[in-house]
Amino acid sequence: MRVLVVEDFEVLARSIGTGLRREGMAVDVVLDGGDALEHLAITRYDVVILDRDLPGVHGDDVCRSIVADGCGSRVLMLTAASTLKDRVDGLGLGADDYLPKPFDFPELVARVRALARRSTPATPPTLSAADLTLDPAGRVALRAGRRLELSPKEFAVLECLLASGGRAVPAEELLERVWDERADPFTTAVKTTVRRLRAKLGNPPVIHTVREGGYRIGDA
Repeated sequence: MRVLVVEDFEVLARSIGTGLRREGMAVDVVLDGGDALEHLAITRYDVVILDRDLPGVHGDDVCRSIVADGCGSRVLMLTAASTLKDRVDGLGLGADDYLPKPFDFPELVARVRALARRSTPATPPTLSAADLTLDPAGRVALRAGRRLELSPKEFAVLECLLASGGRAVPAEELLERVWDERADPFTTAVKTTVRRLRAKLGNPPVIHTVREGGYRIGDA
């Protein structure tokens, strides 16, 4: 899952980013509306966590731009204003959800995951293939009933492969969806993570390398 956090209070923005990364999400953080629009022009995000009161380009205008672009990104609007009118106005702009500050972090995570399931294409709450089952919200992955102890990146790679429905997922796509903008495009992180994931999944092998196509889940 790729998430953009747009929040001008830097301490809160970095805190949200760190927390969501621990949940296995790829997160980019920006502090103003103009920077948000630049990121949105080059990267497709599943969810945008958007502070409404931003310097420069206002959060309302960022939201309007996302809706007009039709990119499929879901918008979770944050604001210190919590009246009914504020919520109605925010949703009227095209935001998909609205969360007043202060908020409990587990609720933020739950709302982000719920919005991601509504992104295009939509993904089911539980993913499975062969004897593999993965619950993204519960952060649980099983193989033949055995719980797998996966790192956040390993879990996220497995989630992407399962969500692909058997399609070969290029390494470049995994890098974009699982890592954030700080990732070196020439890194071996994808290859290393897939190797470790295969070892934890055990036999028979379920992740297969597709020549010039990346990786896929399924029978050989």
